Amino acid sequence: SLGNGIDPLEVIENYGADTLRFTLVAGQAPGNDQRFRQENVEAGRNFANKIWNASRFVLMNMAAGEGAEPDYTPFDPGKLPPDLTRAERWILHRCGETVSAVTDLLEEYELGEAARLIYEFLWNDFCDWFVEFSKYYLYREADGSARVEQERRRTRGILLYVLDTVMRLLHPFMPFISEEIWSHMPHRESALVVAAWPERAPALHFPEAAREMELAQAVIHAMRNLRSQVNLPPGKEAPVIVRAPERIAAWLEEERHQIARLCFAAPLTIDSAASKPRQALAAVVGEGVEIYLPLAGVIDLEAETARLQKELDALEKELRRTEGKLNNPGFLAKAPPEVVSKEEERREEYLARWGKLQERLRELS
Repeated sequence: SLGNGIDPLEVIENYGADTLRFTLVAGQAPGNDQRFRQENVEAGRNFANKIWNASRFVLMNMAAGEGAEPDYTPFDPGKLPPDLTRAERWILHRCGETVSAVTDLLEEYELGEAARLIYEFLWNDFCDWFVEFSKYYLYREADGSARVEQERRRTRGILLYVLDTVMRLLHPFMPFISEEIWSHMPHRESALVVAAWPERAPALHFPEAAREMELAQAVIHAMRNLRSQVNLPPGKEAPVIVRAPERIAAWLEEERHQIARLCFAAPLTIDSAASKPRQALAAVVGEGVEIYLPLAGVIDLEAETARLQKELDALEKELRRTEGKLNNPGFLAKAPPEVVSKEEERREEYLARWGKLQERLRELS
């Protein structure tokens, strides 16, 4: 029973059995009851859609054309290609870490934590990052050399290997969708329910590549955040400057094709001796890496300054109103504690926004 008069069959009809199963398992903590929440079921449905769409992407790219035989280089952990990219080493390392962690958790009956790790790997690492990284190799134009096609076939093979592994991990939690996806994967002769549980291959251990790619992801995140602060539309190219220590700058340069493509950075400057432009937004992402988004010629500086000042004025008005309440003894004496607490939270939120707006105005001046 889900309680509160909720009919499980109705939930299954609306959201699917796999969605309900995963929602209940992911929210499970040993020894505790859990409250059924509609928003958690909707999040589980979104997860199922994410899995389905990512799987379709992988399977649709397995062949050179519609109706053609799968064209890929099967990935064998025992025979690692010598030219694996940093992103490929990272996803293989993360895949192996997830296999080990989920296996250990299941042996300890920590079902909720195991489900959470699968969710994070599938949604964040595989769908949001590696699928995007792979598009560079899948869709770039051939230059007449055999290398481009070899990279394309290898990328397909690694996508399939990771999808294969994660479907095995997912099957106890979402058996129907994982079995359906498995049935469409090439060269699968038996059902997923009787397939072997995955084991981590010792060769798939690339901690240095994993650390570097996580820093590259932080750089991409920071660039996107800077663009959003000035409302740069998606697809509009803008110059970006990255200042980093020489060692980091060297391998960031190797990932230029991914960083520039995913952030619409043009030109992208990566230099250990770069300096901050006079009018630019800045971000720091760790290990001495700083990112600058020059604003001259990218946005209308006067219009942006006026917009931020207007937002700041409105915020200061709300802040004065909130502080007036909190400084009023009558309000504090009569208002319920939860109302006072909400006003205090609102004040902290306003102060944080006020500080950010002031910083952005200083950067524009």
